[in-house]
Amino acid sequence: QVQLVESGGGLVQTGGSLTLSCKAETYIYSLNAMEWYRQVPGRQREFVASIPKAGAPNYADSVLSRFTMYWQSSSTVILQMNSLKAEDTAVYYCKANSRKGDYWGQGTQVTVSS
Repeated sequence: QVQLVESGGGLVQTGGSLTLSCKAETYIYSLNAMEWYRQVPGRQREFVASIPKAGAPNYADSVLSRFTMYWQSSSTVILQMNSLKAEDTAVYYCKANSRKGDYWGQGTQVTVSS
């Protein structure tokens, strides 16, 4: 069973930075990409960023130029979040996109206070 563990969430003031980490505790066969999503209560989960096994990352317009996603190792991806805004407050989820299916982490809370 694939296990993804997110960490790095917390409380930060507007304009601050946070670094989220997502580690695959087990090997993921046929991995296509790693992705980050976020969700606010009462709203649909929305795409934030993705990065393929080899290639450039892709970002939602709302986070472009503020967030950076990259591979820290073969099993860990980082989401560096800068210039945070109140509307970035959400639970952030990591997802592994593979040919055998999609796997989700448990989520980590990010709260940006004004």
